[in-house]
Order: sequence, then structure tokens, then C-alpha cells
Amino acid sequence: MGKYIFTFSLIIAAVFTRLLPHPPNFTAVTAIALFSAVYLDRRHVLIVPLAIMLISDFIIGFHDMVLWVYLSFLLIALTGLWLRRHQGVTATLGVTLTGSLLFFLLTNFGVWLSVQSMYPHNMAGLYQCYAAAIPFFRNSVIGDLVYVGAMFGAYEAAKRYVPALFAIKDKA
Repeated sequence: MGKYIFTFSLIIAAVFTRLLPHPPNFTAVTAIALFSAVYLDRRHVLIVPLAIMLISDFIIGFHDMVLWVYLSFLLIALTGLWLRRHQGVTATLGVTLTGSLLFFLLTNFGVWLSVQSMYPHNMAGLYQCYAAAIPFFRNSVIGDLVYVGAMFGAYEAAKRYVPALFAIKDKA
């Protein structure tokens, strides 16, 4: 039980990264999606990132790219299932960067594909769309690395230095 309280506390703290002022795409949602897949029960893998997005979008407002953004975070969470079986610094780094790339590719494809897109619907337009999004990609990569490092690091440090927190058993 202590494991889940600690884990959900980390997740709730990370949710505020969408609500507080931040550079574009510098949030903890990728970290939460991966963290949930690695440390929570499988039934939470897709529910946690989706719930976080729905709740925070309800507060800050929905947008035209919701489908693409949510889809990217669901796919990122699924990559976390692979990470669950292959934990380690290198694997975590690889999956984090893969998540950043998935988000970049899917959401910008959605921007290009949208009816209101300012980019022509041809290969040149798709290239322009991706090129214009590179600064946002940089923010995503940096944010994802920072938040994954912080969340996974805090969890592993707590496991190592406060083992009693993870030894608490449910009495029910």
C-alpha cells in the first residue's frame, strides 16, 4: 500500500507540470506514462496517462489535436511495458527518447493532416511541419529526460533508502 501512495504522490506532483506555467511541451506526461507502466499494476498503464490528460485538459481547455496527443501518450505507455521487463539506465534512456520521438512524429503528423493546417498536404508540407516543430521537440526531449530521471530516480532512491515505505502491506 505504501508503494502505491508514494507512486501516486509522484504522479500527482507531476500532473501539476501541465497546470503550472512551463515552456511548450516541457511536461511530465511522458514520464508519468512510462512510470505508470513500469511501477503500477497493468490495469493502470493506459488509465493513468489518459486520466491525467482528461483532467488537465478539462481545466486548461481541449484543443484540435487531442486525438493525436492522447494516442501518442497511450503508445508511450505501451512502450513502458517493454521497459518494465528491461529496466536499467540505458533501457530507460532509450524508451524515454523513443517516447519523445513518438510524440513529435504523431502530433505533428496530426497538425499537418488537420483541415486547418497551414501546411500543404504534400510531402513538402509535411517536411515543413516537422521542421517548424523542432524547437518544440527539443523541449519535449529535455522535459522528458528531466522528469523521467526525477520520477524514476526518486522512486528508486526511496526504495533503497526508505525500504519500510515499500514493506507496508494492505491489511484487508
